[in-house]
Amino acid sequence: MAVNIWLNHWFSTAYNIITMIKQENPDFYVIGTNENPHSVLSTVCDEWYTEPVLTGRSYVAYCLEFCVEHEIDVFMPRRELLAISKYKEEFDRIGVKVMVDDYQIVNILNHKDLAYKELAKRGVSTIPDYRIVTSVADFEKAYSELKEKYREICIKFVHDEGGKSYRLIDNSRKGYSSLFKKQNTRMTYDAIVEALSERDEFAPLMVMPNLSGEEISVDCLQTQDGLIMLPRIKDATRIEKLCFDPKILDLTREVYETIQLECPCNIQFKYLDGIPYFLEVNTRMSGGIQMACLAGNVNIPSIAVNKLLGIKKEWTVCTEERCVSHIEIPILL
Repeated sequence: MAVNIWLNHWFSTAYNIITMIKQENPDFYVIGTNENPHSVLSTVCDEWYTEPVLTGRSYVAYCLEFCVEHEIDVFMPRRELLAISKYKEEFDRIGVKVMVDDYQIVNILNHKDLAYKELAKRGVSTIPDYRIVTSVADFEKAYSELKEKYREICIKFVHDEGGKSYRLIDNSRKGYSSLFKKQNTRMTYDAIVEALSERDEFAPLMVMPNLSGEEISVDCLQTQDGLIMLPRIKDATRIEKLCFDPKILDLTREVYETIQLECPCNIQFKYLDGIPYFLEVNTRMSGGIQMACLAGNVNIPSIAVNKLLGIKKEWTVCTEERCVSHIEIPILL
């Protein structure tokens, strides 16, 4: 069955997503676009184009034109995912299946403050304590309140991807040992206050206890035969572990039943003092989905594309506890 699939500007690990789709569907034709003409994704796509620098509605218009011009059947967006979901019906009208859920829920889940508030209202039991602040005075108050109850406090902006803005508030002297850390995600309270003071009002910032335990990343997909759940334990090394802890599976179902996404997603939890707390939902496939799928012996990208096309793919998950890792290999561009 000839199918044209388009992936717009993704991160480089989508190399694995494309490879997994083509492994099980050799007739599928993959078209890729990126702002970077030398992206590694070009090496696994059948056609390749450089994207214009556009945002919002202008970018959606470009996407619609691209779909018509290249006779796209399935569109798998990452860039401007929220804007594309808002105009999903326009893609439906031209016969394009878009791998994104409805705007109403995608909008909530892509804003951490809305997500925490809405999921708590819907009965999700694992929402951590938090405050949303937009001024230095509010930050100082939030920090003071939370510091009375928790050992460590952290911050991150509500609009964030990949935890880039995460900072642990650390007032200890770092000294010589700090020179050996590749990425320093720690700042003192005074340094944060000084930085925030540059704005009378800043973008919404989340202040919350630092969830210092294991991070669990659960790659999910709803199918006719049930919910695929692949829980990966992540740490600072490249070795991750697929571990089917019944408590995490139950908590994943609890979150999933409140959001009921039809497209692939990634639900994250993090432990503090032995208790797992909800962290976030990514309304797309995760950057590490290839590791989860390898360990679980199930191909979520292929199943998801076929689901959009109305084709049911049989699947089973290997529920053995397995460790998985990855290596970097050179690829000529």
